[in-house]
Amino acid sequence: MTYLGEGWDSRAELVDGHWVDRRPRRPEVGPQLVRESVVMPWLAPRLPLPVPVPVVVSDEPLVVRHELVPGEELASLNAAQGRQLGEFLLALHATPVAEAEERGVGRMTLPVERFRAEVEVPGGEEFLAKLDGLPADTLVHGDLGPDHVLGRDGVLTGVIDFGDLHIGDAALDLAWALNSTPPEFADAVALAYGVTEELRARALLWHQLGPWHEVLYGNDIGDPVVAAEGLAGVRDRLRIGVSAG
Repeated sequence: MTYLGEGWDSRAELVDGHWVDRRPRRPEVGPQLVRESVVMPWLAPRLPLPVPVPVVVSDEPLVVRHELVPGEELASLNAAQGRQLGEFLLALHATPVAEAEERGVGRMTLPVERFRAEVEVPGGEEFLAKLDGLPADTLVHGDLGPDHVLGRDGVLTGVIDFGDLHIGDAALDLAWALNSTPPEFADAVALAYGVTEELRARALLWHQLGPWHEVLYGNDIGDPVVAAEGLAGVRDRLRIGVSAG
C-alpha cells in the first residue's frame, strides 16, 4: 500500500498501483462513504469524465475501494480544461434529483448559528443574511476545487471525492471555478455552462463562505492554526470577494 493522503473526512491508500482504499477519519463519515458506494455506480455513466465508483470491501473497519482515477492535481489551468469542467457540471446538474434522493442523497444544512457564534468578523452578520433563500434543487458535487479536479497533458482526466454530494445550489459547484482560477479557465467554464449573472453572484457568495467552514473545522479538531487560517480567509474574501487559494 502507498499512502495517498487525507482530507477532512477520510484517508486514502493506493493498493497494487491500481486501487484506492478509503477509510473514514471519524465515525460519522462512515455512512457518507457507504452512500457513495450506492450513488456513484448510478451516477458515473451520466458524466463525461471519469469519477470514483467505490464498493465496500470491509465493514469493520469500514473500507471502500475504487479504481484509481487517472491524472494529477492541476499545475496550470487553460480554456480547454474550463470547457471540459463546464460540460461536466452541466451533466452533473442535469441529474434527476428525485432519483438521487431515492439513493440516499439529501440536502445540506448550513451551520449558520455556529458561524455566528464562532466567526466574528466585521460585516459577518450582513453576509450571513445573504445566504437566506438560496436554492436547493440540484445534485451538486459540493466540494469542487483544485484538490478534486485531475488532469494530464493539458486536459481534464477526472473528478474525485464525492463525499459531499448533496441536493443544493448549482452555484456552489461554480464557486472555485469562477472566482479563484485564471480568466481563460473561468471564462471557458462560464461559456460552456451558460452562467447567468444571477448564478455568478451566488457562486461568489459560496466562494466567500468557504473559509467559514475551515474555522469551524479547526475548532472541532482543536487546531488553532487551522482556525486562524480560516479566519484570515474569511476576512480576505469578505473584503475583496476573491482569494488566490
